[in-house]
Amino acid sequence: MTDQELMDLAFKARQSSYSPYSGYAVGAALLSEDGRIFLGCNVENASYSPTCCAERTAFFKAISEGVHTFSRIAIVGGKRGEEPDSFFTPCGVCRQVMREFCEDDFEILVTDGKELKKWTLAELLPAGFRL
Repeated sequence: MTDQELMDLAFKARQSSYSPYSGYAVGAALLSEDGRIFLGCNVENASYSPTCCAERTAFFKAISEGVHTFSRIAIVGGKRGEEPDSFFTPCGVCRQVMREFCEDDFEILVTDGKELKKWTLAELLPAGFRL
């Protein structure tokens, strides 16, 4: 699967976002090492704390189905109903969840709607906690 195909799936996942409070819709497409894809969107809650990011939604879907090895994730976000206009990188909590299940070379793709950027997990979380 190409980077652009994975990003296209992140755009598709973004359409399911439930984001009435922040107004930011985020979608993620997570590719497992065995080729399966898990989509996730952000799901907000009025009390904010139970909100779940798109990236964690995709990871938790995969993990709940017994998948624990991953190669890359595509993430797209921006104001709901608008095309993205900036690179939307994962929050610290999501980066730490990635650290739990991914190696340093795990790839994180983001777009501003015009170009794709790619980082490794080690680049975005250089000193992540790991037991």
